[in-house]
Amino acid sequence: MAAFEMQQHVRFQHCDPAAMVFYPRYFEMINLTVEEWFRIGLDWGFHQMHEIDDRGIPTAKIAVDFSAPSRLGDVLDWSLEVKRVGTSSLDVEIIASCEGEVRLTCRSTLVQFVKSTGRPVAWDGLIRDRIRAFEEQGTADQ
Repeated sequence: MAAFEMQQHVRFQHCDPAAMVFYPRYFEMINLTVEEWFRIGLDWGFHQMHEIDDRGIPTAKIAVDFSAPSRLGDVLDWSLEVKRVGTSSLDVEIIASCEGEVRLTCRSTLVQFVKSTGRPVAWDGLIRDRIRAFEEQGTADQ
């Protein structure tokens, strides 16, 4: 399967006085991309995950390269691809572009844990299979 894809509009709330995206706002957009991937791509929305299943997926590691500025009114195309699936973690690459120009590349590690205990927990088989559908071709457990 291809990467998960979605669009986000650059709004006034995202911008600094120069009408460019203020870099911390990109992290909110990255988080929205992850949240929408879980909701739409994996059919496991954050309400179900957090409130019913007692799970969470905090970011354990994140690195972002900013390639070009985004401006008020831009429509950013976001893609998320799984690079590695571990026992309780996964590595993703998230790219934002506008009209074919890459604006940022994010590499992040997410870890599933049980909220009530704070301990990591292995991916459920069904969710793991859904995650693998977004995995880069040719990768395997490490």
